[in-house]
Amino acid sequence: MKAKERFFFRLAYGLAVFTIVYNIFEGIFSLYFGLEGESVTLFGFGVDSFIEVVSGMGIAHMVRRIKRNPQEKRGHFERKALRITGTAFYFLALGLTFVSVFNIIIGHRPKATFWGVMISVFSIVVMWAVVLGKKKAGEKLQSDAILADAYCTLVCHYMSMVLLLSSVVYAVTGLGYIDSLGGLVLAWLALREGKRCFLRIGSERPLLF
Repeated sequence: MKAKERFFFRLAYGLAVFTIVYNIFEGIFSLYFGLEGESVTLFGFGVDSFIEVVSGMGIAHMVRRIKRNPQEKRGHFERKALRITGTAFYFLALGLTFVSVFNIIIGHRPKATFWGVMISVFSIVVMWAVVLGKKKAGEKLQSDAILADAYCTLVCHYMSMVLLLSSVVYAVTGLGYIDSLGGLVLAWLALREGKRCFLRIGSERPLLF
């Protein structure tokens, strides 16, 4: 293996590990402040972060495997991680939909969205840098699997933007249902990602951008 290839494999693996650690801390803060501020969007964002931890473990394992043997088929550990991740996304979508609709019906208003703004802005910057790094590594290594991981991180970036938009709009307008609408958008994204996970289980060629 050439030195350039080794560098990009190290980059891909390092970014996968960073994504795991980052999502753990992001999840803890989002769940705590989501509960404290009674924000369904921020809480849902926190749950998604922990789902991404499971997904990230599968990705890190995958990067190590394809470094050893690029032609090897998808491993059992990766399929199991995808199955768990996909199922968790479906439950997240169901839970967010139920809570969001219920909150709209009763006219629930979150206490505050300050932390939603702070966490989402930080996440948007960090995740975009990670997406670019993973995409660069995937292109240089001509790896569909690493490019697919970059796409998953891009979805996290989109979720951060949804959180930011709903938090800012609520802070400006004070309309309680805005937070719940943000939760419904997150539910839709979670449903899409859950479907993609199960599609990837049976595909040797990961879904790309």
